[in-house]
Amino acid sequence: MGTVAFVLIAGVAVGSALGLVIKRNPIHGALFLVVNLGTVAVLYLTLGAQFLAVAQVAVYAGAIMVLFLFAIFVLIPGKEETGPDPRRQWRLLAAPLGGALLLELIMLVVGRAAAPVPTAATAPGSVAAIGRLLFTDYLLPFELTSVLLLAAMVGVMLLARSRA
Repeated sequence: MGTVAFVLIAGVAVGSALGLVIKRNPIHGALFLVVNLGTVAVLYLTLGAQFLAVAQVAVYAGAIMVLFLFAIFVLIPGKEETGPDPRRQWRLLAAPLGGALLLELIMLVVGRAAAPVPTAATAPGSVAAIGRLLFTDYLLPFELTSVLLLAAMVGVMLLARSRA
């Protein structure tokens, strides 16, 4: 079952990546990117890296995609979608495919419930293990990153202030 789940999730990831590259509409491309980032988060979950999965959704699929969409809307003002979609018949495939993915999700949840739960000491991708590493071994790089982000934020404020 694990191989089948991986192949299906990887297929969705590759399909959404292709959709991102092929689509001419930047908003559709951004939505395909959200799907791709979501499948990467699901792959992290299948590997047992819960923290990375949540960070993937929160940081990339959430914050970064809001930034991308904001930039698209600012750079392409007034460009709306017009006319019917010539590929409307492909939408009929969405319901069976969505049902198959829901069935796969149910099978994964049932399979995970039967599997033994790893403890924080044995799960290298768990929140406790990553938190322990961030605040012990990698404290200096963690703090330097926060100083770098603060400097970037101050720089953006100064640039925006000088243009006004």
